[in-house]
Amino acid sequence: MVTAGLEKKVKDNFLTCSICLEMYTDPCTLRCDHTFCRKCVTSYIQIRPDAVQSKTILCPCCRQHTKVTHPGRPVEEWAGQIKASIVIKGLIDTYRSEEDVQETSSTCCMICQQLGETTPGALWCAECGLALCDKCVKTHRMTPILLNHDLCDLSSRSKVKRRIKCTEHKSNRLEFHCQDCGKAACQTCCIIYHRACKTVVTIESMKPGMKAALMEKRLGMEKRLKVRSKKVDIRNEKLQSNSRITESAVQNIRLICQTAINKIKQKETHLLEELNNISQTYADQLQADVNLEEIEMQMYRQHCEFIDQVLVSDCEMDLYDAYQVWESGAVKMEDVRCTVAADTRRIDHIGFTPDTVKVMKVLNSLQFGDIDVTYQDRCLSTPVLVDTRDVRVVDDEKPNLSDMIVLVLDGVQTCVVTDYMCVKSFFTRNNLSCHSKLPLDNSPQGMTQLNEKQVMVAVPDSRQIVTVEVTPDLVLLSTIKTRAGYYSLAVLNPSCLAAGTMKCVHILDMAGHVLRSITIHNGDSLFADPDYMCVNNKGNLLVSDWRNKSVTCLTSEGDIVWRYAPAGDKALSYPYGITTTSTGDILFIDRVMYNVIQLTESGEFVRELLTLEDGGETGMCDIFCDKYGFLFLCTDTEVKEYVFV
Repeated sequence: MVTAGLEKKVKDNFLTCSICLEMYTDPCTLRCDHTFCRKCVTSYIQIRPDAVQSKTILCPCCRQHTKVTHPGRPVEEWAGQIKASIVIKGLIDTYRSEEDVQETSSTCCMICQQLGETTPGALWCAECGLALCDKCVKTHRMTPILLNHDLCDLSSRSKVKRRIKCTEHKSNRLEFHCQDCGKAACQTCCIIYHRACKTVVTIESMKPGMKAALMEKRLGMEKRLKVRSKKVDIRNEKLQSNSRITESAVQNIRLICQTAINKIKQKETHLLEELNNISQTYADQLQADVNLEEIEMQMYRQHCEFIDQVLVSDCEMDLYDAYQVWESGAVKMEDVRCTVAADTRRIDHIGFTPDTVKVMKVLNSLQFGDIDVTYQDRCLSTPVLVDTRDVRVVDDEKPNLSDMIVLVLDGVQTCVVTDYMCVKSFFTRNNLSCHSKLPLDNSPQGMTQLNEKQVMVAVPDSRQIVTVEVTPDLVLLSTIKTRAGYYSLAVLNPSCLAAGTMKCVHILDMAGHVLRSITIHNGDSLFADPDYMCVNNKGNLLVSDWRNKSVTCLTSEGDIVWRYAPAGDKALSYPYGITTTSTGDILFIDRVMYNVIQLTESGEFVRELLTLEDGGETGMCDIFCDKYGFLFLCTDTEVKEYVFV
């Protein structure tokens, strides 16, 4: 036993792929030393866009990246570039060879094996769990305590019913189940320990119930699997969409930043050109001044030389002429300087004072755009379509559905709808889509679930309420006559139901007799056409009235809990089918607006859950939520199934 337990630990901890949870097939080890099946690595890469973009293999366990030799090749070939794990492959070969030996030994007589002999087994004892040879079979059958054990051929041992022995009374089988204690028991245990218990049944008698319960559990698992599968698809779509959106956003950010940079570059060029022009003007002015000064200096030299010549002369007239020339020349030079100064605006100094504070303020306040992030409110999940069932059958007129209920019968999901002059059920049997049709005298309208396998259907033109058993085929059980023609039904409790008729809701007993009527409240008429109704988890009645454009919540006694009848833009147009969720929220159809509206349990508006395109080309008529959280929408011609993700 220790060896077997150790082998199981080795297999589970060291020889099992953490992706497929099976023993490794062609194991390969990544850089981080985590090992996976090569095909599992390939499948994992294909659902990871980030790995494809980075040209590496992302480890599913620790998220480390493993580079591949040739990332340019198709993604399907990346895992093939990783070296095989020789050690683990050797362990797997050894483990499988030991399994083959064990399989071979299990076909030999196990009694003889204990004696050191190898004898081919002939029969299998399911009670003892032993393979026996012909000789040991005779001994086995001659032993009184083993006399009643069932023996079978070795090839059919897997088909033999497993018999479990009582741990206390080891010679007895566990054949009974005490429902009071919730324990399995043998016959001796029943006599000794369960004499005072009220309900002790055979395990054999529990088979139908256990099968039905397991089938329902299986259906629940299938439903959850469908939800998870849809969520994975949606998440993968969002991953791909996110990659595209991010890439587009990066391009836009770079574009607007480059535009800003180009604008700054233009500012730089303009400022440098302006500085260059001003600097050149200033230089030209200074150069002109230098040239003028040099001319004056030359003139002054010439005057000095002329005056020197005159001064050495003794002629008075030479002195006088020189004096007159000097006076006239000096005056003219000043006039020229003043004329130049008057005609030209003089630059005295050039400098640049950077406004760093203002520039930084502008840059800090510069807005290139906003990154919009929408966060999901987990309380408001989104319904996603997973299936559509056409309710048209052979030789059928155009469907004109009005009501719908979805039942689970022995693990089989069955959709029951009312149609023109009949009730129909749709289900899957042996992987084939099936249906059943129950004709009626007139067109049915309201429908409600009486118990797990029965529905009640109102036929207003005949003033009848019929009870139908769903197996999932439809069987008419009974018909009761009523005082009025009813268009909606809802079971309030096992002894009474609510029924809607023109301007009134009646509370009926199960024979169809009116116990009381609900018509007015505080002197005002409550209803006009209460064509759809249901009961919430508190036992209150929810009535959808298309003519009054309202949804009303009532107690079973007729007292108003709340009333939803908004005005203005939020006003209802044609409230129709109504249902409640497991959380107590209320969903109802506004038929004209092609909307499914969600309210809180207290009647407050939450949102428009489904809109025009969800109803398709035909109108919405009824809506139903099952206990697994799936939403079913009934249109005039088909039934749509949604999951919340």
